[in-house]
Amino acid sequence: MNHYQHLNIEERENLLLFLYEKKSLRFIAQAMGRNVSTISREVKRNRNQNTKEYSAVKAEQKYHVRRKKCRRHAKLDNPIVYKKIKELFIEKQWSPEEIQNRLFFENSPIQISYTTIYRAIYAGKYDTLQEKRSKGNKGAKRHLRHKGKPRGQKPRGKVVISNHLDQRPDAANKRERLGDFEADTVAGKKGGACLLTLNDRLSRIVFIAKCQRKIAAEVAENMIAIFSKLPPEMRHTITPDRGVEFTDHADVTAALGMEFYFPKPHAPWERGTNENSNGLIREYIPKRSDIAPLSDAFIQDVAYKLNTRPRKCLGWKTPLEVFYNKVLHLT
Repeated sequence: MNHYQHLNIEERENLLLFLYEKKSLRFIAQAMGRNVSTISREVKRNRNQNTKEYSAVKAEQKYHVRRKKCRRHAKLDNPIVYKKIKELFIEKQWSPEEIQNRLFFENSPIQISYTTIYRAIYAGKYDTLQEKRSKGNKGAKRHLRHKGKPRGQKPRGKVVISNHLDQRPDAANKRERLGDFEADTVAGKKGGACLLTLNDRLSRIVFIAKCQRKIAAEVAENMIAIFSKLPPEMRHTITPDRGVEFTDHADVTAALGMEFYFPKPHAPWERGTNENSNGLIREYIPKRSDIAPLSDAFIQDVAYKLNTRPRKCLGWKTPLEVFYNKVLHLT
């Protein structure tokens, strides 16, 4: 183990005194308990080239300058790296872990760990000037995904169950094929418009449609419109929430041949892919927002952003890449 320590200011002052007394470097090293090569390098580095004089004060100053230069520079001090991480985190809402692994996946010249990004976020490196001045403002931390809020149970209406979840095919349970979907709605203002969200279990891709009213007929109509655009081999099963908005599921099955498999009441973990996706949507459309005035272009832009986020469970590919079997360049 290397226990080497640099000379401190007191040792440099003693060295200066020994040099003034014209002691040999070997004598000085022995007196100071240092290796003679250490003393030799110290004198050679810091002696004035013209006068050949050694200054303890100037040697100490030069030491700190050299130490600062040889230290590893913070990656986010590079403006190019800082700008790229800001784009992916603030504008695209990627998590630090998604950023790190997608950059690695694409073999980007920018390589950075998610812990470095987290440290920068919590240190306020991505806070705006206004956020820094505002008391109580979370700054860039508000863009982080995990909110840690418990979810309460909500009363549900009665839905006629066609198939229970334990009857769902093994291929759907094991995520072995494309075309097995989970479904739910994202509410806006009470009694107003909502979003229908449909997630493929294997690729995690999400399809989103706005329903002007949270009623079964409109939800079924939108489901038929979305799934009709997919080829039959990518339409197998649907696992919905038990909300009354899915009471017309038989109409969807009749139109598309897709069977519905219902989970137990108040068991959102049985539709984990869709629940996670809805949480991501809330980053763009917070709770109690009025969904009615949102344009279809805005809603589809949200879907595109989610579908082009790298996912850990997909080996840092994106849902869109897996679902359509194509490769994108995103960084």
